[in-house]
Amino acid sequence: MKLHPIETGTFKLDGGAMFGVVPKKIWKNLIAPDENNLCTWALRCLLVEIGDRKILIDCGMGNKQDAKFFSHYEPRYTPTLDESLNKIGLTANDITDMFLTHLHFDHCGGAIKKDGEKLVPAFPNATYWSNEKHWQWAVEPNAREKASFLKENILPIRESGLLKFVDVKEGIELFEGFKIRFAYGHTEAMMIPEIKIGNDTVCYMADLLPSSAHIPLPYVMGYDMRPIQTLMEKENFLNEALDKNFLLFFEHDFKNEVCRLQKNEKGIRATDEGKLIEKLKH
Repeated sequence: MKLHPIETGTFKLDGGAMFGVVPKKIWKNLIAPDENNLCTWALRCLLVEIGDRKILIDCGMGNKQDAKFFSHYEPRYTPTLDESLNKIGLTANDITDMFLTHLHFDHCGGAIKKDGEKLVPAFPNATYWSNEKHWQWAVEPNAREKASFLKENILPIRESGLLKFVDVKEGIELFEGFKIRFAYGHTEAMMIPEIKIGNDTVCYMADLLPSSAHIPLPYVMGYDMRPIQTLMEKENFLNEALDKNFLLFFEHDFKNEVCRLQKNEKGIRATDEGKLIEKLKH
């Protein structure tokens, strides 16, 4: 097995929305906002090689929306998804499995691309993985979350015939060494891959913990549908991750790809932050 962080650029989101009830006076010391209160976040994916499988976890926000849409998020495609794949000797055609933690635009937008006037799979040889609970939630969205579920990102996946659903069973092993946790606070049945590699367990945190700054329990995003459930899910996960010395991989942390955990007088906090390749046990 091999793991490769795949950078797809950055985007901006409101700092207050990202930190919920935590005051700006506190969170601005962690991530500095610009003059519009926007903070820069990574769009970081993970490529997992298991035998002949090339599994891409999430795929960034893509570039097919209009200028008005992107003006809200100020994306910077440096590097692009294709450039990051090329850097490790791959192209989109080599991806065998496109694993979507959930269907918010910043996690699945790169799954579908424009081909002239058509919307087609960006990974034509891949199986696209979601789960039925989350899929139904996304295609029939509530009014609060509707802006995050864009039909042009989602419906063409089903129309392509490449879509498959994961059974919603906690700890199910989709591939050898590739298990799935489920979380319901951020959105319905979000999937958290848990990857066993050598002596390490790497957890791809998606939006349960968007960054290492979100590890303290009260730091729950305003975007979460069920914030109290997120709080409980975080607490349960962090205690287990501390006990088992998991390596946490962050999708949106601009500075750090990964961290481990330690406990101090304030509670569970990040330690040993840095690059994935430097922190994996050998």
